[in-house]
Amino acid sequence: MARSRLTPERESELYAAVLDLLREVGYDALTMDAVAARTHSSKATLYRQWGSKPELVARALRHNKPVTLAEIDTGSLRGDFRALMELTDDCQMEKDTALMRGLAHAVHDNPDLHQALRELLVEPEIKGLDEVLRRAVRRGEIDPDNPALGLVPHMLIGAFVARPLIDERPVDHAFLSSYVDAVVLPSLGV
Repeated sequence: MARSRLTPERESELYAAVLDLLREVGYDALTMDAVAARTHSSKATLYRQWGSKPELVARALRHNKPVTLAEIDTGSLRGDFRALMELTDDCQMEKDTALMRGLAHAVHDNPDLHQALRELLVEPEIKGLDEVLRRAVRRGEIDPDNPALGLVPHMLIGAFVARPLIDERPVDHAFLSSYVDAVVLPSLGV
C-alpha cells in the first residue's frame, strides 16, 4: 500500500483523530467519511493510504504505542514490568482500556478488524512480551519449564477485563502494580 505521501506529522494527526472518533462514537459508527471530515482530507486519500477502516484503526492504535515491549530491558523482570507501567499515566490507561473494551466487542462482528488488530497490535505485543520473558529466563529469573510463561498475556489482559467488571473501577497504576506483584510475578516464580 502506498503510504509515502503523508508527512509523519500529518500521519500522527490522522491517527489521533481516528482514536478520538473511536472514543466518541465507537467502531461500528466510525466511518471513513467522518475521519475525512475530522481530518480535512478526502476519503480517497484515506483509502489510498490505508485500504480499509480496520487497517486504519489498527495502525492508529499501533502508532499510539511508540515503544515496543522488547525495547524495555532494565535488567530484571520486575524492573521491566515497572518500566512498562511507567509508559502511561492513569488517565491515559483508563481511556485506552475503554477504547480496547469497545474494540474487543467490535471484533466479534468484524473479522477484518479482528485480523488487522491481531497482525498490527496483538501479535507484535505478544512477541515483545515473549522477548521480555525470554530475557528473564536467560538471566535465570524464570524456570524455562514454568507453565505460566505461556499464560502471561492472558493474565495481563484478564486484569484489564476483571477490574472494571468486579470492582467497578478502572485499571490504574496502583492496581496494576499490585496485580503484577501478587499474581504475575509469583506465578513465574519471581
